[in-house]
Amino acid sequence: MDRRFFLLSLGGLTLSQLLVGCTGSNQTQLNVQLLKGSIPGQVVNKFRQSLKQQAQLKFAPVEQLEELYKRLVNWQHNPKAHDEQGWTRFIPFRQSQTFPLADLVTLGDYWLTTAIERKLIQPIDTAPLKQWSGLDARWRELVTRNEQGIPDPQGKVWAAPYRWGSTVIVYDREKFKKLGWKPEDWSDLWRDELRSRISLLDQPREVIGLVLKKLGKSYNTENLATVPNLEKELQTFNQQVKLYSSNTYLEPLIIGDTWLAVGWSSDVVPILARYPQLSVVIPRSGTSIWADLWVSPKEITKDALSWQWIDFCLQPNIARQIALLTKTNSPVVTNIGTADIQESLGSLLLNSQEVFAKGEFLLPLPPEATKQYEALFAKIKG
Repeated sequence: MDRRFFLLSLGGLTLSQLLVGCTGSNQTQLNVQLLKGSIPGQVVNKFRQSLKQQAQLKFAPVEQLEELYKRLVNWQHNPKAHDEQGWTRFIPFRQSQTFPLADLVTLGDYWLTTAIERKLIQPIDTAPLKQWSGLDARWRELVTRNEQGIPDPQGKVWAAPYRWGSTVIVYDREKFKKLGWKPEDWSDLWRDELRSRISLLDQPREVIGLVLKKLGKSYNTENLATVPNLEKELQTFNQQVKLYSSNTYLEPLIIGDTWLAVGWSSDVVPILARYPQLSVVIPRSGTSIWADLWVSPKEITKDALSWQWIDFCLQPNIARQIALLTKTNSPVVTNIGTADIQESLGSLLLNSQEVFAKGEFLLPLPPEATKQYEALFAKIKG
């Protein structure tokens, strides 16, 4: 269930909730195409109520992050976006739907570099955003980039974060009870008892990244040749792995073929309630972080209502509601307590500031470094 291709569908907008507010040709309009489940319908209603003027709000949930990225590509070639028949193959149950150009779109941070480089989006004006200065500097650094999409303090702001999650360890509690220990950090995955008992993401940056983290290095290490024993550690770790998959890595864990999996929190959260034998832990030494961002398509005319929506999402009380209802973390400090969440989600939501402090975004690497990761990963698996 690759975060690039999979969508978290937790208690968000349904297809019947696409339009909020009265219609009218002279009304201000806001058209948002967002990752399904990433913004609760209650939040959209509160935004409508907060507006001083009447406005037509269209919030269209989309199934996959990749699909949202492809719409940005499509709009670049067809700005008016009135004839989008080619897109219907992605949503077979809505064959007649067309996709007009949106004012704002959800984009995963994975796609941000290429969206900037290909000129699919335009910079965001942070001057009207009252909440912007309250964000941790790391958030502002993540989205401040040059024209090539590389983080650059002299660059422009290209996106605004509204929620985030991390790469986690999820394990079968009953199996580990018999072993007499439970996983707490990446180094535990090398223990003999877990040989051929682990399912992993089929992602070079994630797999090599966790090994780098075990060795005290960064996920964003550019020259792998400078890391002693990296290949040896990877070869040993490979013996622990039963399956590499970004789409089906949780299924073997659920049926007992593996005892532990490494995956994205957005994939793991929905299964915890259904499979109470599973527990989740965030590695103590730190992990990788993903983020969902608001971006403005290149062809759209900038509108004040877009900035109002972005700022609204960053208000502490609204950010808290987004985090609780979508079971993710917020870029805003929200002070979520144990009474606010179910026990199984405690490790994911209660220590978010500590996780964020130790975590790392997977930043874009130079092409040569990317080739290094891919070649080493292929060699180990092969």
